Amino acid sequence: MKRLTTFFILFLSFNGYMQNFENQWTGYFSYSNVVDIATGNDKIIAASENAIFIYDLITTEINTITTIQGLSGDLISKVYYSANYDIIMVGYQNGLIELIFDDNAVLRVIDILNKPTIPPNQKRINHFYEFNGNVYISTDFGISVYDLTRIEFGDTYFIGDFGAQERVNQVAVLDGFVYAAMNDKVKRADVNNPNLINFQEWSVFYPFGIIGVQNFANDIYGIDFNSRLLRLTGGSVTVVATFPQANKNIYSTENYLTVTSETRSTVYDVLMNQVSTINNVIDFQYTLSNSLAYNEKVYLATQQHGILEVPFNTNQANQILPDGPLLNSPFAIDATPGQLWVVYGAVSLFFNPYPLNPNRRGMSHFVNNEWKNIPYEDVFGAVALSHIKINPFNTAEAYASSMFSGLLKIVDSQPTVLLNDTNSAIQGAYGDNSIRIFGSEFDNAGNLWFVQSGAVNGLQKLTTGGQVQGFDITSVIPQPTSETGLNKLDISREGNVFFASSINGLIGFNPATNQFRKIGEDLGNGNLPDRNVRAVAVDNRNQVWIGTLRGLRVLFNTSGFFQENTNVDAQPIIILDDDGVPQELLFQQSITDIAVDGANNKWIATASSGVFYVSANGQETLLRFTKDNSPLPSNNVLDIAIDPDSGVVYFATGNGLVAYKGTTTAPRDNLRSLRAFPNPVRPNFTGNVTIDGLTARANVKITDVNGNLVFEQVAEGGSIQWDTRAFGRYKVSSGVYFIMATTSDGTETNIAKVMIVR
Repeated sequence: MKRLTTFFILFLSFNGYMQNFENQWTGYFSYSNVVDIATGNDKIIAASENAIFIYDLITTEINTITTIQGLSGDLISKVYYSANYDIIMVGYQNGLIELIFDDNAVLRVIDILNKPTIPPNQKRINHFYEFNGNVYISTDFGISVYDLTRIEFGDTYFIGDFGAQERVNQVAVLDGFVYAAMNDKVKRADVNNPNLINFQEWSVFYPFGIIGVQNFANDIYGIDFNSRLLRLTGGSVTVVATFPQANKNIYSTENYLTVTSETRSTVYDVLMNQVSTINNVIDFQYTLSNSLAYNEKVYLATQQHGILEVPFNTNQANQILPDGPLLNSPFAIDATPGQLWVVYGAVSLFFNPYPLNPNRRGMSHFVNNEWKNIPYEDVFGAVALSHIKINPFNTAEAYASSMFSGLLKIVDSQPTVLLNDTNSAIQGAYGDNSIRIFGSEFDNAGNLWFVQSGAVNGLQKLTTGGQVQGFDITSVIPQPTSETGLNKLDISREGNVFFASSINGLIGFNPATNQFRKIGEDLGNGNLPDRNVRAVAVDNRNQVWIGTLRGLRVLFNTSGFFQENTNVDAQPIIILDDDGVPQELLFQQSITDIAVDGANNKWIATASSGVFYVSANGQETLLRFTKDNSPLPSNNVLDIAIDPDSGVVYFATGNGLVAYKGTTTAPRDNLRSLRAFPNPVRPNFTGNVTIDGLTARANVKITDVNGNLVFEQVAEGGSIQWDTRAFGRYKVSSGVYFIMATTSDGTETNIAKVMIVR
C-alpha cells in the first residue's frame, strides 16, 4: 500500500482538509438509497445520496462518514476505492470531488466545481478509473486526470467532435489504449501519448453509444443502450448477452464481472461463464443502482433498502443498512426530551402539495437512540405529511398534519386514526375536497389548535375530549378558498393564537372574545416586510417573532393586539454592523422557521443562508451555521426543533437532518439538578462553562473560596454561560469556585462547585 509523505500530509492540512465536527454535532442521515457501490481490501463502500458507509466483510462492522466528518452534504454521483492508496474517492453531481483517507480525514477537491469555463450542468462526476497512479475521471464535459501520488490534477481531455465538451460515461485501459465510453460512440487513444489534450489523438473505435466499459479478464467489456453486454477486442465488437431489462451499470473485480439493470444483477467469472443471476429477493421490493460480486456473494445497491447481500443464485438476503431515518428530505420536525419526530411531506413555495403528486411518504421517530421508520402503508393513506407536533402533556402521543388528507394521530409510534371529514367536524375544501392542514400547537389546557387552508373554518381546535371545533375566519379572510398557505402557528401566554398566512400576513385569534385580527405590510397596519409569513414564534417574554419571505419582524404589543384603535405594527430588529452602521437584522432573508430556546435566544432558519442564533433581544448574533462552516448539508434549513432537557438543536435541511449539541436548556421545577460542565475546566478548554439545572429567573452567583463575587446573572431559562472571567474583565485563577443558585422567590437555594485549572 502506497503512503503519502509527511510533507504532503502537512501541506494538505492547510490546503483543503475539512474540519471534523464530532464533538458538537451529530448526523442523522438516511442510507436507504444507495446511489453507488465499490469494493476493495475486504470492504464494501456504499454511497447513499450524500453520505458514505463502509461495511467490513471480515468483522461485519459498519462505519459511516457524513458531513459531521467533513463531507459536503451535496448529492453524490459516484464512489471509488483505491486499494493501492487506501483512499475513497467521492464524486458529486456538481463536480466536487472528495478524498477520504484511512483515518476518515476528508480532503475537498474543488478544481472542477470552480472551473469557470465549464457550465455548471456539465460538471457531474460519472466514473473513476485508476491506472498507474492516475485516476481517469469521467465527467459530463470529458476526462480529467488526477494524480493520487501527488494529490493533484493533471490534464483535462475534451474529446468531443472538434474538441467539444462532451459527456464521457466511463473509461478503461487495456494493452496501452484508453477507451472512453460516450453516449453516441466509443473513442480510444494511446494511453502513453503525451498529447492527449489534442482531441485529434482520439479516434472513434465503435460508432455507437456505450453506457459503461470495464477491463476484465484481458478484454474490454461494455454495456449499451440496447440491453446488451459487448466484448470490445481488437477491431471487432461482439455481443456476449442480451438482457430482459435496460442496462444501468457494469462493474468488475479481479474475479467477477457484474451487469446491473433495474432489478437484475448478472455475474460472470473470468471465463465469462454466467455464475449467478439475482432478479428477486424474498421480503424486499427494490430498484437497483449498481451491484458487484465478491466471494460468491452479490451486493445489491438498492434505492430503498441499502445494500442487500445475496449468495450466488439464491433469493435470501442479508440487509446492510446503518440506523437512520426514512429519507434524507426532512420537511418538519418536533422534539421533546429524548425523542424526535420527522415528516417528509414537502409542498411548493405557496403550500401546494400537487407538484409532488402529492408525495406518499411515511414518517420517522427517533426514540431511545434508535430510529423507528413508519412506511406510507401504515399511515392510513395520508399524503403530504407536512407538520408534526408532540403532545407535551403525553409525549407518547403526536399529531401529523397532512396538506391533503387530514390530521393523523399517533400513539406509541403507531398511527391510530386519521381525522378527516368522515369521522370529525373537519370539512373538505377546494374542488378536490382535500383537507389541507399544516401548523399546530397545544395550549396550556391540552387542546390542539391547527389551521386548515381553503376552508371557512380555517382555524380549528381538537379538544382534550377528542372533539373538533371550527372557527370561521371570513372576518379576516373574506374568501378563505383563496388562501392556500395557512402554515406555522403558536400560542401566547394568554392563550391567544397567532398563525401565519402566505398571502394574508399574520392572523391572531382571541378565544376569550372570538375575535380575529390580521396585520400586513403597510405602516400602521402591521409593518411586515412581506405578507407571505412563513414562521411564527412566541418567546418567553410573550413577544411574537415573525418570519416572512423577505425579512424578520417582532410584535412587542401582544396584549394590545386585539384592542381597537391600537397600533400593532411589528418592528424590525436594528443592529450595528462591523462598521457601526445601523442595519436591519436578516434584511430581505427568506425565513422558514424560528425556535426559542430555554434562555429566550432565537434560532432562525433561512431558505438560503443557513441558521442564525441570536440573543433574546436579537441585538447580538451568537452563532451562524452554513454549509461552509458547519455540518449543515444544505443552506436551505426548513425546520428547527429543540430538546428542552438536553439543549440539543435539530435542523431539518433540504439534504438531511443534523443536530447541534447546544447548552441552553428549559427551566427546571427546582434546583436539585444544579451542575456545572465541563468540570474540571482544564487548561486547553477555550469555551464557556455551562451552569445547568436552573429554575426560571433563578439568581446565580459565583464566588471564590474566600467569598469574593466573580459572576452574577439572572437566568432566562434553565442554564447560563460563564466565560470564566471575573465580571468579564479577566480570567479567574486556578481554584475551586462556588456556584450558588436561588429561585426567583427566594424559597430555594442550592450550591455546586466547579474547579478551574489554568
